[in-house]
Amino acid sequence: MNKRILANDGLVEEAQKYLKQQGFIIETEKRDEEDLMSEIGSFDALLVRSATKVTRELLEAGVRNGGKLKIVGRGGVGTDNIDLEAAKELGVIVKFAPNGNTNATAEHALGLMFAIARRVPFAHHTLMNGTWHKKRFKGVELFGKTLGIIGCGRIGQALAAKAGALGMKVIGYDMYRSIDAPLTYVDSIPELLAQSDFVSLHCGGTEPVINTEQLAQMKDTAFLINASRGKNVAEDALYNALKTGQIAGAALDCYETEPKREGLPFENKLQELDNIVMSAHLGASTRNAGVRTGMEIAEVVTGYLRRGEYGNSVNVGETVEEEGTEVYTIFITHADTPGMFGKFGTVMGEMGVNIRENNSRKLGEQVQTVYMVHAKPSEEVRAALAGIDGVARVTI
Repeated sequence: MNKRILANDGLVEEAQKYLKQQGFIIETEKRDEEDLMSEIGSFDALLVRSATKVTRELLEAGVRNGGKLKIVGRGGVGTDNIDLEAAKELGVIVKFAPNGNTNATAEHALGLMFAIARRVPFAHHTLMNGTWHKKRFKGVELFGKTLGIIGCGRIGQALAAKAGALGMKVIGYDMYRSIDAPLTYVDSIPELLAQSDFVSLHCGGTEPVINTEQLAQMKDTAFLINASRGKNVAEDALYNALKTGQIAGAALDCYETEPKREGLPFENKLQELDNIVMSAHLGASTRNAGVRTGMEIAEVVTGYLRRGEYGNSVNVGETVEEEGTEVYTIFITHADTPGMFGKFGTVMGEMGVNIRENNSRKLGEQVQTVYMVHAKPSEEVRAALAGIDGVARVTI
């Protein structure tokens, strides 16, 4: 029976076509909470974006009484809407698609920088109301300015490359430093804030990165950009900083509180100000990003359901090494006949060897299998494996 996949928050046609070509049954009709709870156990995979909440209760419904749920795929980077610990306890793998939105979000952050620096939305608004203003909207150039990026992962580095091409000096702060990042790292956030003409946030977390203390460390000519997470900026502190001229301006794409659905009212006291640009969480909202993200999550889910691949996993290690326990290897060249793996497992189990993973490929008329184990294999283990009928060679 073909495996079934439910894309509860929708999926682009290109990704649906790919999954069907791989032999999966794909359904995209959105289930409400009640229907999802009752049906989830009949699906092998659940694909979501940010709308569907994957709670402990939903995961339990997916596995109880012989439920088939094996994997949850999140289109995009954030997994705040998925109970990762519950998934781990229940044996459900969670994967994400972190690359599809990278360029779109970096471009949007750059667009917000241009918008606030050149005051484009304000000039547009006055012209649409029938009044010509020019001197009122004198702006500043990005060329020659210093951009400070907090959070130098995929999106931060993509923005750095674009800003560098415009002639900006780019500095960055991150706990993890990439040797190839197109920026110069600094040692602390205060150091970055003191030097930057523009500050752009591209980090996670649930506590503010920018609060009253950090805003006081910025230049009074500086601009703050947030196209990451709303909770990264304390909005009351930002309001006061913008109102008093402590910083020159801000451009936000995300907020502490956002409407749950399209078309709902949005109220925020930052709307009172004339030195802020706001957009409705549009960072990943491009056709290109939708296709890339959809294809990426389709491919990583296929990799797990078809081949047991753990790449892009967020609640388990992508590799055995990432589990943090030392591993050793045993190399076995053997006949391609049924029962060989059972014999290997029996011998190693009886000799106290804990198998963590094995990879196997055809090698001419034979097979080459590499076992990864947690105990350093002894000569006795090697000899016992070598003595199995059908084994040509064993090395450790």
